[in-house]
Amino acid sequence: MDDNVDRWVLGRRRFVLDAGMLVYPAVTVAGLVPRGGTTAVVGCVLVGLFSCCYVVAAIAADRVAPRVFWWSLGAQAVLFLAALPFAQADAFFLAAVVVAFLMRLLRGRAAVAVLLGAGLAAIVVPPAVRPWHSGPAWSQAIALVFTALMVYAFSEAVRANRALVEARAEVQRLAAEAERARISRDLHDLLGHSLTAITVKSNLARRLGKTDAERAFEEIGEVERLSRQALADVRAAVSGSPDVTLAGELARGRELLRASGVTADLPTATDVVDGAHQELFGWVVREGLTNVARHARATSCTVRISASEVEVRDDGAGAVAAAGNGLDGLRSRVAEAGGRMEAGPVQPRGWRLCVSMPAPRSMNGAPA
Repeated sequence: MDDNVDRWVLGRRRFVLDAGMLVYPAVTVAGLVPRGGTTAVVGCVLVGLFSCCYVVAAIAADRVAPRVFWWSLGAQAVLFLAALPFAQADAFFLAAVVVAFLMRLLRGRAAVAVLLGAGLAAIVVPPAVRPWHSGPAWSQAIALVFTALMVYAFSEAVRANRALVEARAEVQRLAAEAERARISRDLHDLLGHSLTAITVKSNLARRLGKTDAERAFEEIGEVERLSRQALADVRAAVSGSPDVTLAGELARGRELLRASGVTADLPTATDVVDGAHQELFGWVVREGLTNVARHARATSCTVRISASEVEVRDDGAGAVAAAGNGLDGLRSRVAEAGGRMEAGPVQPRGWRLCVSMPAPRSMNGAPA
């Protein structure tokens, strides 16, 4: 939660509101002083005690001390009733303070019931008590109602601001989780291919070292190049811009399959693929060919592409890690793009990975 926003919404503004509410005890005292005598003294003492309880309740509310708050609020209600015989109609200014506090806590019908009850009491009680010789306390009732409504509106604004801040924090948390998941997925897919290629070429170089030193040296150079490429891929994945293209992955895959001893039947051109699908199909080819090199124990592999579909098929054992992180991550990519993915063994032998995207539509809504 943003501490500055929370401090302003729940701190300074509420302090101003709480301090402003003390004007009502002051108005009550101003009405008591002209009465003089014992009535004025006792009434002012009761109002002073009321003000002290109000300050305690305000501090307890700010520090979230519910027990102290409720005891203080109850004391305010008792002191309001005790002040009625002395302040008479002006005592309903104190009721405005009590009702305003309740408006912070109540909502819906309960808030309406308390507000209407207090307002009606200010109108009905003064003329009902004949010794007071006064009519309905209209000014006190109006002050009570409008103060309560103002505090209720303020409380709703505080709740809305708090909910907004919490929602923003939740959005930031979800965005951070999504970014971590993206980086994890990209790193798995990028490094899975690169490290597989490095491992295959290192083994090839080791075998060639005894019979063909020149080719072994070339393969070691290729391992160095792949290592540098893997480092660049990691940096690109962390920055959010991995360099994955269908043409690039076909070229890398052809070299990977050659080093793995797998006969590759890969397309040499990618112009047929819709431009919007080039990157996604690059991920499909990367994952498919990496799995062929790592798991399939295949002798041949074929990649077929069209405008909206890519298929990777091999003649291996048909036991590629179907539940692995790579295929799960690829499935997520395809789902986000609105496509459909199929992966599984085929008869009589091998494994098939196929991703298809919705066919582009023409202006009249028919498939293009």
